[in-house]
Amino acid sequence: MSVQQIYKGRIVDLRLEDVDLPGGRSVKLEVVHHPGAAAIVAVDDRNEVVVIRQLRHAAGGFIWEVPAGTLAPGEAPAACARRELREEAGLLAGQWTALGSILTTPGFCDERIHLFLARGLSESAQQLDDDEVLDVGRIPMRRALEMVQDGAIEDAKSIAALHRAAVALGLLR
Repeated sequence: MSVQQIYKGRIVDLRLEDVDLPGGRSVKLEVVHHPGAAAIVAVDDRNEVVVIRQLRHAAGGFIWEVPAGTLAPGEAPAACARRELREEAGLLAGQWTALGSILTTPGFCDERIHLFLARGLSESAQQLDDDEVLDVGRIPMRRALEMVQDGAIEDAKSIAALHRAAVALGLLR
């Protein structure tokens, strides 16, 4: 397979790859390589979920999300989840449940986001990155699920994470 690197940035790596398809045909495909990420549904003792309203330039403004972030080189997904919950939301969690992973846009990108449910929350110091502009809040889990249904939460990783967490908590089947 021939690979031509088009761009390599801090987070993504865009390549043009020659791919042999079943049946013998060869095509050139644009592929974005991404190190992966972790997303966290943090639920407190009152069944309120931590949500952030974050500025996302590519999305055209502020959007609702669950805390999440990119894996550092060699970092395990669970370690990334713990780090991101502390950095973005200023929280620690005593109980962690892995909820599987999702492929965000498999048509052109290999990004895999690992989903986690965090319980037993306690306060910590928030440590935002220089490019992060966000507000942290808590809303009832049922309200978060309603926000998914009414389109107020559009972010795919947050939608998947909230649904998987709701199943794990016995709120959905």
